Amino acid sequence: QLQLVESGGGLVQPGGSLRLSCAASGFAYAIGWFRRAPGKEREGVSCISRSGDSTKYADSVKGRFTISRDNAKNTVYLQMNSLKPEDTAVYYCAASTYLIGSLEERTYRYWGQGTQVTVSS
Repeated sequence: QLQLVESGGGLVQPGGSLRLSCAASGFAYAIGWFRRAPGKEREGVSCISRSGDSTKYADSVKGRFTISRDNAKNTVYLQMNSLKPEDTAVYYCAASTYLIGSLEERTYRYWGQGTQVTVSS
């Protein structure tokens, strides 16, 4: 059973930056980041293939967020810049059973517990 642990969340002012980390307990295929804002359904934010060559982003975060991975450390990162109040959410990472990622939840088998990101002045 693959375990995922997110870290790096916190409180940041609008326009600020945070870097989230997702540490896997072992080998992982594609990894995705999702988020659930208060009162909303969970949505896909970004994903990265096993090799790191293929990435995808939701339109709402394109140009502001960057996903990357270090397979030697079994860790995936989400660099979040120019944060907005609407980015406030619990952020989850998830591991797929496919080499190429997707922003659809149904393609992911393993999930972390989430980390809170709050963007507020």
